[in-house]
Amino acid sequence: MSSQPARSSNASRYLFLFLLGLVLGIIGVVMALRAIEGRKTWEDHFPDAVMHVMQAHASQLGAAAKENRCAATDVLPHLQTLRYMANDLEPALPGLSDDPRFVEHASHYRATLDSALATPPLNCAGVEAAIKQVNDGCKACHQDFRG
Repeated sequence: MSSQPARSSNASRYLFLFLLGLVLGIIGVVMALRAIEGRKTWEDHFPDAVMHVMQAHASQLGAAAKENRCAATDVLPHLQTLRYMANDLEPALPGLSDDPRFVEHASHYRATLDSALATPPLNCAGVEAAIKQVNDGCKACHQDFRG
């Protein structure tokens, strides 16, 4: 009786090498992307930061209205921050600061916020109206420039 050794398949080795290569490739891609992101300066992050902060305060205004927290102490800080951030629209987007449509949108947005701050909303209906005007200003600009 001759015993023949069982032939083992190389499939498990190939699978292991494939999975190892996949993991190492993913790690390499993540490291490369983080290195690219790390080379960005504050000027690269500024446009997104301005928009994110403005979106956060507009969302908090909406949340305050939904939660029936419409007192001036709840609403004015967000309106004031939106107004301060509106001053940074042109510096944040220097490629658009020469476009008359963009300048008009930014000016109208600031005027809307100035009006809301001059006569602060006294109830939730007023807050919702102010939010609608602010969101309409954002939407109009985004439709023209973000497509």
